[in-house]
Amino acid sequence: MKRELTATPAADLGVNDLLVLLKPRVMSLVIFTALVGMVVAPVSIHPVIGLASLAFIAIGAGASGTLNMWWDADVDSMMRRTRNRPIPCGKISADDARLMGLWLAGLAVVMLALAANLLAAGLLALTIFYYVVIYTMWLKRTTPQNIVIGGAAGALPPVIGWVAATGALALEPVLMFALIFLWTPPHFWALSLFMHDDYARARIPMLTVVRGETVTRRYILGYTCALVPVSLMMALGSVGGPMSLSLAIVMNGVFLLGAVNLVRRTDVEATGDRYRAERKFFRFSLVYLFLIFAGLIADVFLRPLASSWLPLF
Repeated sequence: MKRELTATPAADLGVNDLLVLLKPRVMSLVIFTALVGMVVAPVSIHPVIGLASLAFIAIGAGASGTLNMWWDADVDSMMRRTRNRPIPCGKISADDARLMGLWLAGLAVVMLALAANLLAAGLLALTIFYYVVIYTMWLKRTTPQNIVIGGAAGALPPVIGWVAATGALALEPVLMFALIFLWTPPHFWALSLFMHDDYARARIPMLTVVRGETVTRRYILGYTCALVPVSLMMALGSVGGPMSLSLAIVMNGVFLLGAVNLVRRTDVEATGDRYRAERKFFRFSLVYLFLIFAGLIADVFLRPLASSWLPLF
């Protein structure tokens, strides 16, 4: 249940505070994966339409982040990682943040429908609704599987990018969706391991709080293993190629090794930085996702070069 946040005197609101409300780090990941969906699609999209679509997808992501911060302002004020966000600090009121988020969401969906197509706009609307209502308002505070089920919202951007270019769904964007969906739990569970005290203080039922660190590490390994066949299927499919396959083999090997290393750790290790391995795994998970998707873009540009060299052999 959402708890009331004690009002804080208003302070000057700067441009940086507005950017923080949009969650720029999350937005950058959304833009990148949506771009990959567009680039690897079997049909080309006009550059102006593509850039406009990416801009509106980004605005939709910013709207989701703003509405997330509006609803979660009470728990943000209790967590070290989030207590300096604009709403807990009193730099913007919760009501103003909510209004800003709703306006941005409406703008993003309507403009994407005009720039690309109705299906892409519908998927963007579904993404915003799922992240704000299903995940933020419901799952996050009620179940340790919040990240697993809620991860669907973060997995949709490449599908939206593909649909913006093609106007239809296909197996390839479904595989991209599945990869991000399976990547999300180990990524966030690693974060929850070294941010355990924050989540416990805010009474968020993350897996590490409800089931403990040992169980969480085992779950991380399980989902990391599930990533392997999906990433290989994607690399071996029509959107993949030698670069995607090479990166998938290497990155999955390193990711699996990191997950195994986490399982072998115990809850009583306390020399130096107790969660050094978890922090390292969390950071690498970002590199993993970036390179897996970057490999798909690389193969798009390498494919014509490979075709031009074939007649020489």
